[in-house]
Amino acid sequence: MQKLNCLSFSYIGFHLSGTVTEPAIQSEPETVCNVAISFDRCKITSVTCSCGNKDIFYCAHVVALSLYRIRKPDQVKLHLPISETLFQMNRDQLQKFVQYLITVHHTEVLPTAQKLADEILSQNSEINQVHGAPDPTAGASIDDENCWHLDEEQVQEQVKLFLSQGGYHGSGKQLNLLFAKVREMLKMRDSNGARMLTLITEQFMADPRLSLWRQQGTAMTDKYRQLWDELGALWMCIVLNPHCKLEQKASWLKQLKKWNSVDVCPWEDGNHSSELPNLTNALPQGANANQDSSNRPHRTVFSRAIEACDLHWQDSHLQHIISSDLYTNYCYHDDTENSLFDSGGWPLWHEHVPTACARVDALRSHGYPREALRLAIAIVNTLRRQQQKQLEIFRTQKKELPHKSITSITNMEGWVGHPLDPVGTLFSSLMEACRTDDESFSGFSDFTENMGHCKSLEYQHLPAHKFLEEGESYLTLAVEVALIGLGQQRIMPDGLYTQEKVCRNEEQLISKLQEIELDDTLVKIFHKQAVFLLEAGPYSGLGEIIHRESVPMHTFAKYLFTSLLPHDAELAYKIALRAMRLLVLESTAPTGDLTRPHHIASVVPNRYPRWFTLSHIESQQCELASTMLTAAKGDVRRLETVLESIQKNIHSSSHIFKLAQDAFKIATLMDSLPDITLLKVSLELGLQVMRMTLSTLNWRRREMVRWLVTCATEVGVYALDSIMQSWFTLFTPTEATSIVATTVMSNSTIVRLHLDCHQQEKLASSARTLALQCAMKDPQNCALSALTLCEKDHIAFETAYQIVLDAATTGMSYTQLFTIARYMEHRGYPMRAYKLATLAMTHLNLSYNQDTHPAINDVLWACALSHSLGKNELAAIIPLVVKSVKCATVLSDILRRCTLTTPGMVGLHGRRNSGTVLRPGNVMVNKTRH
Repeated sequence: MQKLNCLSFSYIGFHLSGTVTEPAIQSEPETVCNVAISFDRCKITSVTCSCGNKDIFYCAHVVALSLYRIRKPDQVKLHLPISETLFQMNRDQLQKFVQYLITVHHTEVLPTAQKLADEILSQNSEINQVHGAPDPTAGASIDDENCWHLDEEQVQEQVKLFLSQGGYHGSGKQLNLLFAKVREMLKMRDSNGARMLTLITEQFMADPRLSLWRQQGTAMTDKYRQLWDELGALWMCIVLNPHCKLEQKASWLKQLKKWNSVDVCPWEDGNHSSELPNLTNALPQGANANQDSSNRPHRTVFSRAIEACDLHWQDSHLQHIISSDLYTNYCYHDDTENSLFDSGGWPLWHEHVPTACARVDALRSHGYPREALRLAIAIVNTLRRQQQKQLEIFRTQKKELPHKSITSITNMEGWVGHPLDPVGTLFSSLMEACRTDDESFSGFSDFTENMGHCKSLEYQHLPAHKFLEEGESYLTLAVEVALIGLGQQRIMPDGLYTQEKVCRNEEQLISKLQEIELDDTLVKIFHKQAVFLLEAGPYSGLGEIIHRESVPMHTFAKYLFTSLLPHDAELAYKIALRAMRLLVLESTAPTGDLTRPHHIASVVPNRYPRWFTLSHIESQQCELASTMLTAAKGDVRRLETVLESIQKNIHSSSHIFKLAQDAFKIATLMDSLPDITLLKVSLELGLQVMRMTLSTLNWRRREMVRWLVTCATEVGVYALDSIMQSWFTLFTPTEATSIVATTVMSNSTIVRLHLDCHQQEKLASSARTLALQCAMKDPQNCALSALTLCEKDHIAFETAYQIVLDAATTGMSYTQLFTIARYMEHRGYPMRAYKLATLAMTHLNLSYNQDTHPAINDVLWACALSHSLGKNELAAIIPLVVKSVKCATVLSDILRRCTLTTPGMVGLHGRRNSGTVLRPGNVMVNKTRH
C-alpha cells in the first residue's frame, strides 16, 4: 500500500485540518490533498478532502490524518476554538486579523466578506437579530444528535451501481460487504447503522427490475433473493434493538409499512403465496397473537420486522435471564407446560422459537454478546425440555391408541430454512462463545444499567456455581441444538425458492457440524438425539410415522450415519434405514390423523405436491443408500437389509441403476477379491432397473442392458442362465437376442468364466430357447438373430427357419426377408434362400420411375440365385419379378444378365454376385438390429 505523509496541521477546538502527500509513482506525480475533519464526542461527524474520491467509506487521506492524530498527539498542537481566540483580541487585533485573512484568500472570500460587512452594519439585518456568532470549531451542543459522518449520497450511488450490475462483476459480494458494514455499525452502537440500511433499502426498492419481473411473472435470481433475505433480517435486528427510543421505533415502523405497501415489494417465500402463522403467535406479550390469517395480506420481506415492532423487552423474567448468570431457582416445581424453570432450576423462555432467536440475533448485533448467550442457553434448555415432554406425551398416546397411526405435524414452519434462521442463530452464538474469552464479554455488561432494574421475582433464587450442567459446554449445546433443528419434522414449504432454501440451509448447517471433531462427550449427544429422533413420533422427522409431505431426512441421516457408525453401528443403521423413505412418492402414504389437534390434512390437501426440489431430494436419498452399501460391504445381513430398503423406497430407475453400479464398483475393487454378496446386491438392483424400464422409454436403456450382462457375468454362469430363462420379464425380444444372448455366447464370456464343455452347452441351450421364444414373439426383429444363435443345433435351426416362413406371409417386410435370404445363401442353404427370396418378391412393388430404389440390388441377386439353381427356379421367379417391378430399365437389366450368365458359371457368379450385392444386405441387417 502507498505510504502517505502528513505535513502541516491545524487543530482548533473540534476541527482538525492538514495536508497529506501521496508520493509520486512511476506514471503519476506527487499529489497533495487538503483534509478537514470535524468531530464530536469521539465520533468523526464530517470530512472533506480535496482528492475528490467518491466512496461510501473515508478516503485514505482522511484515514491517514486521523491515524496520525491518534498515534502522535504531541506533534499536533491543540488550539482553543476560534471564538475563544477572537475573544482575547482587542479591536485593532481583530481588524488586523480580518484584513490579513481577506488578503490571503481575497479571491475566494472577498465577496462574502463584503456581504457580511454590509449585513453587520445594517441594524435591521437578520444577522443582527441573533446574539453571538457561529463557530465551526466549537463542537455541538450536548443535546444535539451526534453520529459518525456518513456520505448518504455516496451510499445511494454505490448501491444503485451494484444493483445495476445485476450480480455480475462481484456486485453481489459488494452488497454483502455493505450489509456486513451495517452489522458492524450496529455492534458499535453507531446510529448510522439504521440510516445506512434505510438508504440501502430505498435503492433496493427502486430497482427497476422488480416491476419488470412482476410484469413478466419471472422469478428473481437466487443470489438476489438472498440479498433481500439479509435485508429483512437486518431490519428485524434494527427494530429489536433493546435500547431504541419509542419515537425511533415508530419512525422505522412507518417507513417499513410504506415499503411493505408497494406492489413490487418482494414476498418472503419468493413465490407470492404464504399463509403462515403470525410472527407473534403464542407470545405472552403479543397483541396480534390471534389475528385471522385469512384476512392478512401476503407476507413480504418486511412483514416480520413490522410484526416485531410490537415486541418489547420489559418482561421481568426475560430481563433476569439476560442480566445474570446466577438466575436459577432450585426450589421451583417443573409441573406446567409453561414453567419458568426446568427441573434442574435453569430458566426457560417460552416464545415462538424463531422470534426468541431473533432476539438473540438482535442482542448479538447490537453489541451484547453475553446477554445473547444467556438467552440462547435458556432457549436451548426450553427446546430440550419440550423434546422430553413431547416424547412422554407420544409414549402415553401409543399406550392409549396402540393401533392408531399418529401423523400430526406440530410445525408448519420449520426452523431450518426459516427466514430468521433460528437454529443457525443459536448455533453460531454458542460456537462464538466457544472461541471467545470471557474477558471479551466484559465490555458489554451495561445492559441492565441501560434498561433500568427490574422487579425481583417472587421465587427464591439460589446462587449457581456454574453456568451449565456438569459435562456441558457451549460446544455441546451448539451441537445439540443443531441436531434438534435438523431432526425436526416440518412441512415442505411452497415454492421453488423456499424449498431450495431448506436444502441449502440444511447443507450449510451440516457443513459447519462436520468441522467439529467428535469426542466422547459429543458422541453421547449424538446418541441421545438419535434415540430420541427414532422414538419421538410426530415431533421427529425420523419418527416411526411421518406425514407424506414432511421434509425428508436423507441428508441429515447420512451425516448422522457416518458420525455414529464407528461408535454404534446398530443405531447408525436404524437411523439411515428409517430415513430412506420418501412418502411423497408413495400412493398409499398416510394423509393425517383427523382426530388429533394440529393435523395437517385440513391445511395441505392430499395431492401429489409441487415439490420443485424432488430431483435433488431423490439424489440425496440415493447418496444415503450408497453410503450404507459402502459401509455394509462384507456384512451379509446388513446388505440384505439395505437392499430391501432400496427396493422399497427408491422410485427412480436412474438412481437404482446408479446404486447398482456403485455396488458393483465397491464389490470389485482391485485390491481385494470380489465381494460376492455385494455383487448379488448389484445384480438384484440391476434386475429391478430392467423390470422398471421394460415398458417405459429410457435413453440409457441400451447401456443398462449391456451393464446387467456384465454384472451377471461377474456373479457367475448361473446368473447368466437365470436372466436368459426369465428374459421376458427383463428385456424386449430385440434386446434379449441382439445384446443378451449374443454377449453370453461370445468367446470373451466363455474365456472370462473359464467354462467347461458342459457349462457351455447349458448356456447355449438357454440361449437357443430364448432365441426361439423371441423369434416367435417378434419375428421381424429377432428372426435373423435367432437363426444365428441356433446355427449349431439342427433342430433349433429348423424351428427358427419355420418361424420365419410362418411369419413371412403376414408380419415381415421384403427388406427383412431379403436380408434373411442372403444369410441363408451365405450359410449354404441356397434352396431356402430361394424360397425366402420368392416370398420377399410378393411384398415388393417398384413403380416405373423407381430406377434407383435400394431393393433393386436384392431383385438382381434373387434372379441370379434362381438362375444358378436351374431353369425351373428361374422360370418360377420371372413372373413374380414382372408383377413386382414396373421399371423398364430394371427389367431390361435383369433380361441382359440372365442372357449373359450361363449355368456353368453359377458357382463363380453366385459367390461373386452375393459378394457384390451383399453390402446393401449388410446395411439391412444393421437396420433390422436397430
